[in-house]
Amino acid sequence: MLPIGDVATQYFADRDMFCAGRVPAEDLRRTQRACGGAVLSSVRDMKTDSLGRCQHFTEKQVGGERYNIFTGCPAAKACTMVLRGGADQFLEETERSLHDAIMIVRRTIKNDAVVAGGGAIDMEISKHLREYSKGVAGKEQLLVAAAARAFEAIPRQLADNAGLDATGLLNKLRQRHHAGDVWYGIDIQKEDIADNYVNCVWEPAVVKINAITAACEAATQILSIDETIKNVKSEAPPQMPGRGMGRPMMG
Repeated sequence: MLPIGDVATQYFADRDMFCAGRVPAEDLRRTQRACGGAVLSSVRDMKTDSLGRCQHFTEKQVGGERYNIFTGCPAAKACTMVLRGGADQFLEETERSLHDAIMIVRRTIKNDAVVAGGGAIDMEISKHLREYSKGVAGKEQLLVAAAARAFEAIPRQLADNAGLDATGLLNKLRQRHHAGDVWYGIDIQKEDIADNYVNCVWEPAVVKINAITAACEAATQILSIDETIKNVKSEAPPQMPGRGMGRPMMG
């Protein structure tokens, strides 16, 4: 987009009208999709249906940048989030967390089957595997029992990350799930266990299925390795370079 001259800028300012120059094409398309109207290269063919609309337009200073904020757009299907932080690594971590949360909500809308989070479904799977292992004969029983212990790593890690007593909470969860409370998991807010399904701590069932499938495939791949090759020469410490041939050094 071409810049706006000083005369035109002053003309709009005298009439309380906002104008902007050198707007990126992507921003133009996003504004047009949200507010309606059309992108014109001249005012000669301007018509009523060529104008976009929004309820409020403000120009706001955020930090060292000025932003044009459109609210109440009739055709808007998205919004813009402005992230601020003291360092790039904090902003990147915040962006990743937001992206993960948005994708989880998107997946939940597309697949409405959910399970309780906070390690509740993991403890229930662990309970079923422990009960199933009791009827398995031979060494396979140890494998099923090990898989049951592996599922308890999720609630244990959640408790450790929150600074809680992981051992005590896991004992409470085992007792609750044995009594039939299938949705009990870690409640970080109360520093205890709770019915996470009632507390609306959910996660899409398809995400949990994919995670368990990927973990089982990774474990199977590792167990299928029957031999490793080690390059002993590359692990040897480097030798110090010696003195070349020549006259010996005099003391």
